[in-house]
Amino acid sequence: MNAPHRIDVHHHILPAEYVSALARIGISGGGGIPFPSWSVDAALGVMDRHGIQAAVTSISTPGVHFGDAAAARDLARRCNEISARQISDHPTRFGGFAILPLPDVGGALRELEYALDTLHLDGVVLLASQHDGRVLGDPAFDEVFAELDRRKAIVFVHPTIPKSSETIPIDVPGFAAEFTFDTSRAILNLIWSGAAERFQSMRLIFSHAGGTAPFLAWRWSLLDFLPGTLERAPRGVMHYLKGFFYDTALSANPHALRSLCELVPATQILFGSDFPFAPEPVTEMTVAGLASYDGFDAPARAAVERDNALALLPRLRERLGVTANA
Repeated sequence: MNAPHRIDVHHHILPAEYVSALARIGISGGGGIPFPSWSVDAALGVMDRHGIQAAVTSISTPGVHFGDAAAARDLARRCNEISARQISDHPTRFGGFAILPLPDVGGALRELEYALDTLHLDGVVLLASQHDGRVLGDPAFDEVFAELDRRKAIVFVHPTIPKSSETIPIDVPGFAAEFTFDTSRAILNLIWSGAAERFQSMRLIFSHAGGTAPFLAWRWSLLDFLPGTLERAPRGVMHYLKGFFYDTALSANPHALRSLCELVPATQILFGSDFPFAPEPVTEMTVAGLASYDGFDAPARAAVERDNALALLPRLRERLGVTANA
């Protein structure tokens, strides 16, 4: 077996403190499924078995904010400190994206500063939509995006079950469909609102190959013909879609990759497993799917599995002892 080399940018943690805090308010799962079991040792075992050198971890849906801003701030702080300790304990195996207590903008700004300047985490994770129904790109979040942009931060965008879907009478786990639509709405709203134009220095990584965005890209580009679109997004919808990064979680198959690779080059695609919400057999399928995909040659596959993440994440690169041009 080859030495572990993959960098996993879509890898979740479920600390006991987080699971317990949500259990106290009646939440026992995310994405329409129960929380899976998780431990650092279990994560390391999966990583070792599937050639993953390092994983950049994040809190997944349903996040930390459920209507109580003070509780959200406290939970975000505890989760981020756990992530930082995990990195300290295993500096060459883990990175971390900080969870922010949006839609509490003031709390998010304070936690952003602490997470990046004191804890030295690698970036932030934002949910595509918030518990109050607002979607990324909403002007209410501009102050947070301005600070992320000033810092040239890495922003990992993860879906949740959007509030708008709660009344849809379809009894299917939300991760199967609503996740993809939530990501897609966030991508489109970031462009449509002009946020993608105003905040060009931050780097956005979208989960699950962008949801439905690659498939709908041309359709969305027709918005350029509507009055006002080019005032907010002057370079056209397709330009912004081509500037984002996308991960391979639940998407390392020809159906998704063909569409994604028509939109962006391999240099904007990153390896993601979605462990532990996606169980270990899915990680195995992701690795195999990338290995067998005929649209990648060896350099492109190396870029997806490792090189792109190292280029985006200098703190992780430093912990791994990799030079910038390696």
